[in-house]
Amino acid sequence: MTTTDPPDDRRLWAAAAGGDRDAFGVLFDRHARAVYNHCFRLAGNWAMAEDATAATFLSAWRHRSDLTLTRESALPWLLTVATNTVRTEHRSLRRQTALLHRAGPPAHVPDHADDIAGRIDDERRMGELLAATRTLPRAEREALALCVWSGVSYADAAVVLGISETGVRSRISRARARLSAMFTDPAHPEARTRS
Repeated sequence: MTTTDPPDDRRLWAAAAGGDRDAFGVLFDRHARAVYNHCFRLAGNWAMAEDATAATFLSAWRHRSDLTLTRESALPWLLTVATNTVRTEHRSLRRQTALLHRAGPPAHVPDHADDIAGRIDDERRMGELLAATRTLPRAEREALALCVWSGVSYADAAVVLGISETGVRSRISRARARLSAMFTDPAHPEARTRS
């Protein structure tokens, strides 16, 4: 490695564990977009994705001394933390929604007509995709989210998921086949909403 090569994640993580905020900042800059996109794909909501991304990096900062990276990249670990964060957010949102239903309708509902149309359309399309992916077995959803949506290598996903690379490839192949069938079968609700 020459002196002009950027430090790998393991070195940055070790420096951050020693209190180097700049090293952690480089890790953040390097992986924040991938973590954010992963969170959006899981949540289907921009605001929840922003919150989950912030919570993921806060957790990484808090646990930087407790973890030693064994892989070259911190991204698979960050994406696992992000997945768990989004799951926790979903559970919390369900509890809050149930509480609001018990409390009754609000006295005044603000007008959100000025929201950006592109964000709404993105959320609608992501909602359709999430509805379809929720019908997949959890193992296939996790492999799909890591490798296809977030670009994690099959080898890294295999480590995170605790299975072989072949197992990861198999799960993704089955997930793609199921989703393709859902969106091309005219009898399926997802295909009908897109036509």
